[in-house]
Amino acid sequence: MIDLHHHLLYGLDDGARTLEDSLNMTRMAIEDGITHIVCTPHANHRYRFDPEINNARLNDIKQELNRTGEGDKITFGLGCDFHMTYDNIEDAKVNPAKYSINGNGYLLVELPDEGIPVGLTETFYQLQLAGLTPILTHPERNATLQRNPDRMKNWIRGGLLVQVTAGSVIGRFGRLAQALASRMLADNWVHVIATDAHNVSGRPPKMRQATDAIEEMYGAETARRLCVENPRRIFYGKALGEQPEPIGIYGDLQPKKSWFDKLLRR
Repeated sequence: MIDLHHHLLYGLDDGARTLEDSLNMTRMAIEDGITHIVCTPHANHRYRFDPEINNARLNDIKQELNRTGEGDKITFGLGCDFHMTYDNIEDAKVNPAKYSINGNGYLLVELPDEGIPVGLTETFYQLQLAGLTPILTHPERNATLQRNPDRMKNWIRGGLLVQVTAGSVIGRFGRLAQALASRMLADNWVHVIATDAHNVSGRPPKMRQATDAIEEMYGAETARRLCVENPRRIFYGKALGEQPEPIGIYGDLQPKKSWFDKLLRR
């Protein structure tokens, strides 16, 4: 399994606080069967995002894992949890590699827990023009989308990818998040499962239970696509290739029959 969303780098945001926290999270992920971790600290007004510092923290983690003989058990990447602030958006348009996963153009984009930023569809389009492929993180946890998930249809039609949190699949974020995650999985609206891990307790770096649940409900092929194959392609900057047709995304674009058309069919 490959985890594309993980707050592993210590002392940078609300994830790992110390190097020991980072090491414990890494070991828990390895034990769970995760082979790749993308370290994704927040990039917003609250937390400073600095690629040089991120690299330095990751090197600290790697050095300690190598010292204990664990370095060959996990592969790391770098990215961020991108917040849709004006400064971030403008910077990403001219420095797309700075924020994207391993500099390859795939960008994790986080919404607030409540509400949808004004002009979001246009912002996604502007990011795409800059060469980025936005991946919307945990929309199932957004209260506005829980009430009206159809708002995602235009974004998915426009090429947006969707990441659901592993914990949502198994109910860790409440019934509403779990219900929306289930609907999105059933309708093929999801491209990636990731942990969004912050610690080893309440927000742990575990995917196995969610992967097994998806396999049981939707089949082994779906579980592998969402937890291994698509994440691997994103990690290495490759196109996802053909995906299952999302249900309900394009049907409402069909022109409605007029009363005259219906009359002629009688």
